Amino acid sequence: MSEAVEIVEMGARDGLQNEKAVLEVADKVDFIRRLEACGARRIEAVSFVNPRRVPQMAGAEEIMAALPHEPGRTRVGLVLNERGWDRAIASGCDEANLVICASDEFGVRNQGATVDQQVEAMASIVRRRREGGGPPITLTVSVAFGCPFEGEVPVARVAGIVAAAAELGVEEISLADTIGAADPWVVKTRIAAARAEAPTARLRLHFHDTRGTGLANAFAGIESGVRILDASCGGLGGCPFAPAATGNIATEDLAWMLHRAGFKTGIDVEAMIETGRWIGGKIGKAPVSALSRAGTFP
Repeated sequence: MSEAVEIVEMGARDGLQNEKAVLEVADKVDFIRRLEACGARRIEAVSFVNPRRVPQMAGAEEIMAALPHEPGRTRVGLVLNERGWDRAIASGCDEANLVICASDEFGVRNQGATVDQQVEAMASIVRRRREGGGPPITLTVSVAFGCPFEGEVPVARVAGIVAAAAELGVEEISLADTIGAADPWVVKTRIAAARAEAPTARLRLHFHDTRGTGLANAFAGIESGVRILDASCGGLGGCPFAPAATGNIATEDLAWMLHRAGFKTGIDVEAMIETGRWIGGKIGKAPVSALSRAGTFP
């Protein structure tokens, strides 16, 4: 195999947002630069959320100002609402990743809006981009495999959100296992449901390893033909609004597995391991990736 799989690096946003040790802007910029030196070409760099609710995400505009546009690099900003969209445009980010929670309870706690209200906000943002320009828009459907408050999330609800995004012309849609509730079989089922509603959209997957199924779920996604996956350096990550949330699948673990199978990711695994150790020292928390403990093989 020599097929490419794109890994979207989440370390600078999802990886840090749940950490108690708040980093300075200069450290966050340094982290992003180190991730890029490891081969990450597309990085979710900032989140345009209220810093009072998520202190670690303060300084988004300053981070983007320190990262001028560079060919071949994409710095993504997370956007939850129209205020976030305004900030994304003003900061000049390369891509805006909109988020819709697939349960009302999680949506209200995380974004102050029900599923229907979030879909309406997405539609408004897409219309505004068509009329006034702005960065490319992608969509992440969070808690697409289970909600910490409502439990099982019906596949029909996820499919409905995907259908709404496809109707608006959103070209890339991610299904996110925010709390690590998915298994490989349900992953395949939900990919099929998403494809039925958005046959021309690129699909992306976002897994957390909360219950030890993260890499198995990634494998199921690859076997189903998905070629874009999110991951976080060192396995860092978690959601401030989800109880017992733990980290994303580790970039180095995912890249190593894919490289063993013959896929290309562009990630320097050894450098990513070292970067995970470096950021771990900054936040006072050792990386949780398997490769940070065992190293590569052979």
